[in-house]
Amino acid sequence: MDMLGQNHQKQEENMATKQYNDQTITSLKGADRVRKRPAVIFGSDGLEGCQHSFFEILSNSMDEAREGYGKVITVTAYLDHTIEVDDHGRGVPLGFNEKENRYNWELIYCELYAGGKYNNNTGAGAYKFSLGLNGLGACATQYSSEFMDVYSFKKDTISEMHFKKGNPVGELKVTPVEDKRRQRTGTLTRWRPDLEVFTDIKITEDHFKAVLRKQAVVNKGIKLVLKYQLDEKTFSTSEYLYENGISDYIKEITAGQSLTPPIFWTLETKGKDREDKEEYLLNAEISFCASTSVTRLEYYHNSSFLEHGGAPDKAVKRAFLAEMDKYIKDRGKYNKNEKINFDDVRDCLVLVINSISTYTSYENQTKKAINNKFIEDALCDFLRQKLSIYFNENTAIADKFADRVLLNMRSREKAEAIRVEIINKKIAPQNDFANSVEKFVACRSKDPNRREIYIVEGDSALSSCKSGRDAEFQAVIPVRGKTLNCLKSSYEKIFKNDIIVDLLKVIGCGVEVKTQKGDKATFRLEDLKWHRIIICTDADEDGFQIRTLLLTIFFRLLPSLIKEGKVFIAETPLYEITAKDKTYFAFNEPEKAEILEKLKGQKVSIQRSKGLGENDSDMMWETTMNPETRRLIQITPDDENATRVMFETLLGDDIMARKEFIALNSAKYMSKADI
Repeated sequence: MDMLGQNHQKQEENMATKQYNDQTITSLKGADRVRKRPAVIFGSDGLEGCQHSFFEILSNSMDEAREGYGKVITVTAYLDHTIEVDDHGRGVPLGFNEKENRYNWELIYCELYAGGKYNNNTGAGAYKFSLGLNGLGACATQYSSEFMDVYSFKKDTISEMHFKKGNPVGELKVTPVEDKRRQRTGTLTRWRPDLEVFTDIKITEDHFKAVLRKQAVVNKGIKLVLKYQLDEKTFSTSEYLYENGISDYIKEITAGQSLTPPIFWTLETKGKDREDKEEYLLNAEISFCASTSVTRLEYYHNSSFLEHGGAPDKAVKRAFLAEMDKYIKDRGKYNKNEKINFDDVRDCLVLVINSISTYTSYENQTKKAINNKFIEDALCDFLRQKLSIYFNENTAIADKFADRVLLNMRSREKAEAIRVEIINKKIAPQNDFANSVEKFVACRSKDPNRREIYIVEGDSALSSCKSGRDAEFQAVIPVRGKTLNCLKSSYEKIFKNDIIVDLLKVIGCGVEVKTQKGDKATFRLEDLKWHRIIICTDADEDGFQIRTLLLTIFFRLLPSLIKEGKVFIAETPLYEITAKDKTYFAFNEPEKAEILEKLKGQKVSIQRSKGLGENDSDMMWETTMNPETRRLIQITPDDENATRVMFETLLGDDIMARKEFIALNSAKYMSKADI
């Protein structure tokens, strides 16, 4: 066959494989409906989705406890990532369902959209209020598991059913329990998320703790216990119990140092999302106070933490802004042309809302926001009415709150005016900055797609980097001592700091600070003068702290450079190991051990690497500046929210979160403490 004939045949074969006709359409069946598309149910096929599958099982136990069946729920996490949730509820029904003509274990664990929570609003269901709603969670988690074992305790019997990779294993087994000391009620579910479904199943102890703590906060009087396996013989145990629910939580957040006394209100009402829709019940607990040290807005609905808020968040913004604005006007506290916005209120507000309803419109199965119009309007009307009365009956307290809001507004407006002026004068993109920035060492190349800027600590490091660099494309700028913490500092203070202003000048693309009009001041990514911005500090505690403080500059003022992958950390060696006439560099303990193993039998000299300022030019080039041999860590926004939370916890104003983090994690770092 000639070449033309071969090409024609290939075209026909390709056409045959790309047909789209009546036989092309297929449907996923059974466990494949979840196993092949887990993100549809869990929001992700990664760790976040795996975490949500755990919450689906926990939610069923929480629903039982909130209805009054059982006061303790125990979660056990094993080393092999098996999870166990044990409650003392009524025991999940697994037996034969005559109405459906099927076993309940099949309906609950092998059938999507099957469950006992569809009739909550009619009063005919097994629950009045429940987090479970759609009949998806237990089945989807079973489908996505490597195995699942379910035990249902009904005092004198134990029913058990087992599953593997979404399919039942064996028959329902029912065993009598004659010993009354062993008789109990409840459900025990043990399973391991499947790595064939999720890309990561390593749920951390911190995540389990955070989830159980939140559930304890909004389910007062219910104890949640976490047993987390540390090694083959040892489990750590954590218990969470809030006898007074969100009231205790508000006091914990503010550490008893609130600007105004914590307030607690309750709402019971019913209504409709639209005139032709069914009426449903809404109950809500609301607790808040003003604070100068911490700000927090948290919303929960039917026990689910509403990370994205939705209806309650909209209600709070409308109500607090309207009533605070009205109070300030009525008391004559405004100066000419002044007007607060909700950010001014938020900056001193600590508030938690815990609501439940017999009908809920969640944004999706992950339940991170609700959209009920009635809930938004009911909460807003209730808050406006209560705030109006509270402010007018407690003017001394209301004045403290209002004065703080006005201080926030005036600080914001003053800072905005100052920063815009300073930005325009000092930080606007410039073509010639080399002579105006003290101790900046330029490179010869003018190509922004090749040039690199090293940010180093101190004059001695500047000297070493200057002598060890490739002057064609590598520039250097030193910082003096520990820079400003940009997360805790006002814009006024930031832009009066010469070190930060010089850095921003050299970087050259302006700064991302939103003005009232919503623009980003003078920021222009296309004016960036560098292909890589490399933070280079000593491999010790002081160096790590300086590195972290420098990162706050980018996190707050230039986040787009992180998103664009322009910011790097230069790893510097921890040890110098010399054998004969050759020197090896180890960047961590495992590398040190590996090098020593290779040099076994030879006489070696080991010393901690000197500070950058003490390195000679050859060492600087080999370990830190040579593109062929250096090690750079790219700063990425893989989990922007987690990064923001960690920065705010360790470097921001949330004192309670920092105390909690230190209490939970200090043991990990005791060996490194300088004491």
